[in-house]
Amino acid sequence: MKNLRGLKAVAVKTINAEAAAIAGLVHAINNEFIKCVGLILRSKGRVIVTGIGKSAIIGQKIVATFNSTGTPAIFMHAADAIHGDLGIIQKEDLVICLSKSGETPEIKVLVPLLKEYGSSLIAIVGNIHSYLAKQADIVIDTTVTEEACPNNLAPTSSTTAQLVMGDALATCLLQARGFTSDDFARLHPGGSIGKQLYLKVGDLYVNNLVPVVQSDDSIKAVIVEISSKRLGATAVLQGQKLMGIITDGDLRRMLEKESNIDLLKASDIMTASPRTIHPDTLVIEALGLMRKNNITQLLVVDKNKYAGVLHLHDILREGII
Repeated sequence: MKNLRGLKAVAVKTINAEAAAIAGLVHAINNEFIKCVGLILRSKGRVIVTGIGKSAIIGQKIVATFNSTGTPAIFMHAADAIHGDLGIIQKEDLVICLSKSGETPEIKVLVPLLKEYGSSLIAIVGNIHSYLAKQADIVIDTTVTEEACPNNLAPTSSTTAQLVMGDALATCLLQARGFTSDDFARLHPGGSIGKQLYLKVGDLYVNNLVPVVQSDDSIKAVIVEISSKRLGATAVLQGQKLMGIITDGDLRRMLEKESNIDLLKASDIMTASPRTIHPDTLVIEALGLMRKNNITQLLVVDKNKYAGVLHLHDILREGII
């Protein structure tokens, strides 16, 4: 724990070094890069991403990004590949190999085997004069001048460069495929982001009881209805026509103002023309409406008929906020 002074400067230097490394990648967005995107787009197989050491870890993240944005991909560790995992590769797959040096022993053993398979080989490499670069069909240059590590040893800037180049490939492929927010939602059905893109009001409000009183009902009836349905509000109808809403806040304000509530009716304390929402509306839009109007309930109206209540708590339970 000695010599803690100056650590802030070290952290800032690290960030600046990695930022410079990323900025230096712009030169690598060239014809080779575009050729790589086209090759992946035309491929009828999957993208097999491989590497060793820290590059392998970055490769796993690139695979995850590819899969989540519409490009089927599988990670194959270079060391495992030469001990049996080459069976992962199918006839029409192509391979992306990540390496800083392009000279590691595992890579030198793996590359000839990939050639025998007939797989197209894309190198994301930090040394364009290396064995890997010379053997690859396409070379994407991720050379960095130095690592952010004070000793210029630990992979820092170099792995960041690999990561960013993988993201650049993924976003270009996403754009070229016309990958939409609906496509993203289909691939992320369990996450909060995916739910924002597909979850509708009709999926939630149907699980709630349906609080309702008539406009000429007594205040006692209103209190009982709000209490029993546990949604903090009730719709007010006149026959089948929606007239208004009464919330527990309306009840509190009434009690503060009125000394005799026995003669009051629902229509006397309701808020007319309440905010409503259709069952087919996305829940994220309903949330926006709640926030805009500083409310916690929306009355659901389907085919001009009151159908139920969507509560803020329903949205909270889905983890959207």
